[in-house]
Amino acid sequence: MNFFTIPSPSSLWTTVRPGGAFNVACSFAALWAFVKVLRMLRWRVKTTQLLGPPRTSLVYGVSRDLAMSEDSAAIYERWATEYGVVYMIPSVLGQTRVVLCDPKAIAHFYARETWTYVHTPLSLVFLEESIGKGLLWAEGEAHRRQRKALTPAFSNAAIRKLTSVFYDSAYKAKGKWDTAIESSKDGDAVIEVQNWMNHISLDTVGIAGFSHDFGSLDGKPASVTEVFDTFGSNQQASAVNEVFILLASVFPIILNIPTKRQNLFKKLAVTMEQISNELLIRSRREKDVNINERGQENSIIGLLIKSEGQDTELHMSEEEVMAQMKVLLLAGYETTSISLTWALIELSRHPDIQTRLREELLAFGPDPTYDQLKANLPYLDAIVHEILRLHPPVPEFVRLAAADDVIPLSTPVRTVSGNMTDNISIAKGTLITISAAAINRSSAIWGPHAKEFKPDRWLTEDGIGGKAKEVQGHRHLLTFVDGPRTCLGKDFAIMEFKTVLSVLVKNFVFEMRDGPNTPVEVVTGILPRPRVVGEGGIGVPLRVSRYE
Repeated sequence: MNFFTIPSPSSLWTTVRPGGAFNVACSFAALWAFVKVLRMLRWRVKTTQLLGPPRTSLVYGVSRDLAMSEDSAAIYERWATEYGVVYMIPSVLGQTRVVLCDPKAIAHFYARETWTYVHTPLSLVFLEESIGKGLLWAEGEAHRRQRKALTPAFSNAAIRKLTSVFYDSAYKAKGKWDTAIESSKDGDAVIEVQNWMNHISLDTVGIAGFSHDFGSLDGKPASVTEVFDTFGSNQQASAVNEVFILLASVFPIILNIPTKRQNLFKKLAVTMEQISNELLIRSRREKDVNINERGQENSIIGLLIKSEGQDTELHMSEEEVMAQMKVLLLAGYETTSISLTWALIELSRHPDIQTRLREELLAFGPDPTYDQLKANLPYLDAIVHEILRLHPPVPEFVRLAAADDVIPLSTPVRTVSGNMTDNISIAKGTLITISAAAINRSSAIWGPHAKEFKPDRWLTEDGIGGKAKEVQGHRHLLTFVDGPRTCLGKDFAIMEFKTVLSVLVKNFVFEMRDGPNTPVEVVTGILPRPRVVGEGGIGVPLRVSRYE
């Protein structure tokens, strides 16, 4: 007999005798508590008990400290130094999380994502309500099927054809900035670059993914740009918001409470649903024309429409197709625009690096092709990957163990009992946390200059140390994660990043408006975004002048 086999609630309920409403409520409460105790006992027996920080709150554990911190990655790294490369942290309402900071453990985890390690209930509810049951939501076989159907749209051949789209958006922004500078008496202009990067990314994904120009770079009013901009301009993290999300991690039903933030997310979901439906209807009408045009069948919208009509393993329902479109819209607005904004900030802080990049681009001559962007501009490549290392758009991931597992370690750790171990047992139901930002910026992994913006580290053989080389992921970074959930649009994002940055740096000089030491903070939009301290919304005003 397995003592830790948990009886189902239905079987236990048959033992509850009929009674009044009070008795029924008490019986359910007792049943809930009984099941919770059994699960806790099983978890304690099946999971290696690790060292970790003490709770600072009876309700939140240490979760509120992390949520309210300006640099949670630094906290995770400090705890790894103190307690070992894997450790436990107390979380909300008695929950415990296992934090992985060991490259071997992280590689094992990512290899089993979508199967052994899955979304938390909170993540599933949030993703379904905001973007639907698409690639980000799906697990296991459904995830494999959806990813396989979309993969051709993100091949090297497909992205090579989209390079001109990236250039078109970059040059459209350049033209607007030229006009602003010409109308200035001082020969320069203060430009709020973050909104411009948002609009470059949104227009690009509209044209590249759906053959639709949102026109945000031209200032055209559109529901999707309006709601995106509103969301970004009103999402300064507050104590109330953080407490709300922390409690929702235990009780996802809390997401139904109509807070200002939740109402914005619902408005975002409705708006993306409307625009995706309009694009899909229009594209279905043009289906015959698109498929007859060479290569159109492998466009994003072409593959989505094709998958609807297939009876094969790659079939996607209309609900799944709509969800993929919303994922692409959201990613097009958020991730690359955040990286581009950080790049302009870092180059403004480091004018010597900005000058060196401009010299490489000018020496190269005309706008580089797709293949040249990949292989012939090493300093541009180094800067792009240094930004991705220091400022990952999604800094942290939490998953739930769907089955028992044993995770190997590259460095042994001491358990609560005092024993050393080179692997840890994980019970079903365990919460696992990985801080991509902490791993990307870890001094133990990336060396003593890990926190500094040093593109040169990517240009020499010894620039990336041995421990960093143990990190599995694109260029030893966790920015695009790894395994089955490796970002499908990784190459699309990097190519857009390189194209836009090359055009802007070659034509303009960037400075922090208030000097190179201007403080920058991180605030909560849909994803964490930079903002110059003292600015409203997500303001990043830079002084921009033409390079003559």
